[in-house]
Amino acid sequence: MSMPWDAPAAPARPAGDLRGAPTQHTQQPIVTGTSVIGLKYRDGVMLAADTLASYGTLAMFKDVERIAKAGDNTLIGAGGEYSDFQQIQHTLEHLTGDDTNYDDGFTRSPSEIFYYLRTVMYQRRNKMNPLWNNILVAGYKDGKSFLGSVDLIGTAYTDDFLATGFGSYLAIPILRKKWRPDMEEGEARELLEECLRILFYRDCRALNKIRIAKATAEGTLISDAYTLETSWASASFQTVKGGLDGDGGW
Repeated sequence: MSMPWDAPAAPARPAGDLRGAPTQHTQQPIVTGTSVIGLKYRDGVMLAADTLASYGTLAMFKDVERIAKAGDNTLIGAGGEYSDFQQIQHTLEHLTGDDTNYDDGFTRSPSEIFYYLRTVMYQRRNKMNPLWNNILVAGYKDGKSFLGSVDLIGTAYTDDFLATGFGSYLAIPILRKKWRPDMEEGEARELLEECLRILFYRDCRALNKIRIAKATAEGTLISDAYTLETSWASASFQTVKGGLDGDGGW
């Protein structure tokens, strides 16, 4: 008579078989984008970001889109893990798709999308499985511009100009000095380009290929990618530092 403890052992599972393994969450971002900058101007609101996604420290993907439309009058721009930004885009596509299917003429305002994202980010943080992004939400509806920021733990706030990543250190001082609420579109674009140029010089995860987007009473528009003019002729870039007067080799 066989006993239960005499049953043969279960066969070993092959390497890589994760059935029955504990659920694992993302512990750190892998493919990331850096700063996004936004500001309000006289006729609407504008976002700007470069097109680089870095694989760790490697500048690997140089033509990614880190600014996207969310409905008819809202833009979102994100730094951080690019795959998580894609997940956020899919979530918002389902949200705006439901509005379209109801066919009742209702469209969500930029502030509604902002507060929805704040809730999503906070819920994921409480599950210890955050979406590793810092997002700017910009839009224009009913004659009012909107600009807000929400991060991976659900911290959210609004302002007249905002920046994420290194931009919060390097671009915000420039914006504080030069921003005006009555800026023309050309002035706003020039200011954003200046900020992104400084970031290209000072942030090793930045690129000089950028996109700029705007939301106005006419709707939303995202530009094609273009390259900023840059110059390394500044004396601070030419001066040898740290005694490294050679090529840096041994």
